[in-house]
This record gives sequence, C-alpha cells and structure tokens, in this order.
Amino acid sequence: MLVGLVGLGLAVLYAVKSADTSPVEPGSAEIRTGAAGESHGQAHRDAVAAAPMLEVEPDDSKAGTPAATPAPVLAVPAATTTGPVEVPTGFPKSPAGAIGQLAAIETTVLQGMSIPHANDVYEQWALPGGVGAADWPLIKNVQAFLASAQQGQTKDPFITVSAHPTAAQVKGIDGSDWVLACVLLDMRAVITTEARVAYGYCERMQWVGDDQSGRWMIAPGELPATAPSTWPDTDLAVKAGWRTWVDAEDSGVN
Repeated sequence: MLVGLVGLGLAVLYAVKSADTSPVEPGSAEIRTGAAGESHGQAHRDAVAAAPMLEVEPDDSKAGTPAATPAPVLAVPAATTTGPVEVPTGFPKSPAGAIGQLAAIETTVLQGMSIPHANDVYEQWALPGGVGAADWPLIKNVQAFLASAQQGQTKDPFITVSAHPTAAQVKGIDGSDWVLACVLLDMRAVITTEARVAYGYCERMQWVGDDQSGRWMIAPGELPATAPSTWPDTDLAVKAGWRTWVDAEDSGVN
C-alpha cells in the first residue's frame, strides 16, 4: 500500500510543484472565450492556457467531505472506435468531445504505466510545437510511479493501476477547433493493497482533419497552468470548477 500510495502521490506532487506562480488571481470556474466559430489566435490561446487555476494542497487529492448539494454535471460522449497506439477515439468536434479524447489519452498512459508506450502515445497524439515527450507531465507521472514501485520502464503484470474520469471542465474555447480541456481522474493502484488519489490535468486540444473524420490531438504550446487535484464531489472540487462527469448516452445528451 505504501509503495502504491507514494507512486500515485508523487505524480500529484509533481503536478503541484509545477504550478504557475503568477500573481494573477486564480479562477474557480470555466473561462469560455470566443463566440462560436470565432478564433483570436495563438497569443490569446497562450493566455487562456497560462491563466492560473485554484491552488490546492497535495492532501486535498486524497480525501474530503462530500458536498451537501450535487455538483453541476458535464455530459461527455463515448469513444466510437480505436485510434493510433490503441487509444480510444471517435469523439465529436465539440468541447465535450475534446474532454473525452483527453481522458482517453490520459487513462491509456496512466493505466499502462509503461514509458515506451507513453512515448508512442505522445508521438501519435501530440502535434509538433509542444513540450516534447521527455517533459510531458503524464510521462513524468509514469516515471514517478515506476521509481517509487522499484520498477523498470514498464510496471510488472502483478501491479494494477486504474484511472477513471470523475469530473471535467472546459477552461477555454477559441473558435471551433481549439479547447483547453481539463479532466479529474480517480486513480487507484494495487500492489498488495489499494492506494487511491485524485488527479486533475489539463491540455490544449486541437481538432485535426475534416469535421467528420478528424480527431482531437494535443495542441502546440507551453503546458497549461496546473489543474487542481481535488477529491471528487467535495465543495472544494466545485469551487475549483469541476463538474461531475456523466456519460452523454446516460444523460440524454447527444
């Protein structure tokens, strides 16, 4: 349990330490920018990405009191096919589709806990001009977990890691093909017993290809400000802007 907890905790701690230290007051809700179809360009996108989010402590990712009232929900569509490197895809060209694709990329990397596979995912799902595989936070999280569990570049088969999206938010939109998407994962690792933490993560997502057969990919640019890793369904999670993840097909939203 200690090894699993340290491995997952290091991933969250890395995210906290890499937080933006800008004096700008952190936002606690979605930042929706640009009218439908309207794009303001790269400088505007960089500003949306850099805007700090609510600062939280590492312990906030490990436990919390459930909120007394239900949190707002966000309906996310399901994948319809499998894309490069076995990453689920087929999400629509919409903000919710960008969130679904980011979650699929995240869960594929973090459940696999394999540095070679994570590098393959980055190469196939990130556009040129980003931070590069070596500085990609998801790969750094895999490194932290494997180091704490005394593993090589890929976890042993007896170690299981699950990552399930529990909440999400849209930090910003610019035009119809760019979304700053954020996903809050419920992560669990089992070595001898189970360890569990929440992990918030954001990426710039960009639509590539035509409207019907294209896909969302990680967009160029510096890393967005660190997302708050809060225990799901707490008042702090709501304050941080997280909306409870629901499947679109179960919510009646197409």
